[in-house]
Amino acid sequence: MSTFDDRESAFENKYAHDAEMQFKAEARRNKLLGLWAADLLGKTGDAANEYAKDVVKADFEEAGHEDVVRKVSGDLGGKASDDEIRAKMAELMVVAKAQILDEV
Repeated sequence: MSTFDDRESAFENKYAHDAEMQFKAEARRNKLLGLWAADLLGKTGDAANEYAKDVVKADFEEAGHEDVVRKVSGDLGGKASDDEIRAKMAELMVVAKAQILDEV
């Protein structure tokens, strides 16, 4: 195998790894967001965990994260604005990435 082939393979492996880490971080962020929203809704224990799973599943409806914002916003009623939800998502993405890096 040539040096070029080795470099191409390494680049492909890095791209696949980065994509997997991004997917895991987004799923973790959505779970954390679900737990945050569950707390605002007064859910605890298993009910909070089930709600968090529903938020994670909502992200598979369409590309991007607006499907998650719509779900959480609709469920919260008026307890948090869309902008507050997006800000919380940004905050929790940092937390999610840190948690995943700690696990590696």
